[in-house]
Amino acid sequence: MSALALLIACGAGKNSKKDYAKADVAKYMNTITEADLKKHLTIVASDEMEGRNTGSEGQKKAGKYLISQYESEGISFPKGATDFYQKVPSAFMARNFSPKLPDSENIWAYIEGSEKPNEVLVISAHYDHVGMKNGEVYNGADDDGSGTVALLEIAQAFMQAKKDGYGPKRSVLFLHVTGEEHGLHGSRYYSENPLFPIDSTIADLNIDMIGRRDDAHKADGNYVYVIGSDRLSTDLHNINEEANKKYTHLALDYTFNDRNDPNQFYFRSDHYNFAKKGIPIIFYFNGVHDDYHKATDEVSKIEFNLLTKRAQLAFVTAWELANRDNRPVVDKDGK
Repeated sequence: MSALALLIACGAGKNSKKDYAKADVAKYMNTITEADLKKHLTIVASDEMEGRNTGSEGQKKAGKYLISQYESEGISFPKGATDFYQKVPSAFMARNFSPKLPDSENIWAYIEGSEKPNEVLVISAHYDHVGMKNGEVYNGADDDGSGTVALLEIAQAFMQAKKDGYGPKRSVLFLHVTGEEHGLHGSRYYSENPLFPIDSTIADLNIDMIGRRDDAHKADGNYVYVIGSDRLSTDLHNINEEANKKYTHLALDYTFNDRNDPNQFYFRSDHYNFAKKGIPIIFYFNGVHDDYHKATDEVSKIEFNLLTKRAQLAFVTAWELANRDNRPVVDKDGK
């Protein structure tokens, strides 16, 4: 080969795009492990964090741990931000019937898209809980320590893919929101003060309580409740279904997606502040158990095999959303 031909060949190889059809998605999915989730959750839901009440020192300690993990993976704060914090002022969270909350922060991390960086997928979980009562620490291992650590592992999986040359085509924002327990404040603040335009936000995958099972599934924990996937976008619903069939094989339970379900969970977690803005959402949930909002919601009761599979489902659905040709079409009214 002549020197010129060699130069052209090398240049072509350097500039050629990766064929994402050849990406080993299962390999990245399997970097989400029981061991890593347990390591993170043992810290996030420890007594040292004092129940992570909104704006408390314990919550701030938990936030610093989250940031340290993103930094260790080489994942930075979002483009356009100056650090990992979106400050949520006390005044924004004020309610006449609630105690006054101190200033708090959403925490965000970000992997910029390689081909469509201006289109953003949000993956969210709240990292606050209810703090301490009568000297007891309410650790909130499931609510929502489970979703919080799932975000860390999903981000790590995307970053490993990026290191292999398969960085997400769209940008991915990992959003740990504050103030959920007091009224979905952090997600409301982000939705009203978005870093990236709402019109550029293609979907929100929200993870809130995925480490346990409820009474309806005592005999078999291989399930996850899926709420809201079809309320705004048929595409989003189908993407999640297909990802599950291909990779995780969970029983997708739509009981709480019923418009007439008395629990009305669709309106009760952070995804709803995105849905109100017309952004397609999925809420992943394991249902309520006997330790919900009690001091007994401890790491020792988490079923890490279930937490792992549900986090993996969120990842493979996110992978498809981040890398498919078209964003999910909004073809429904959200009701």
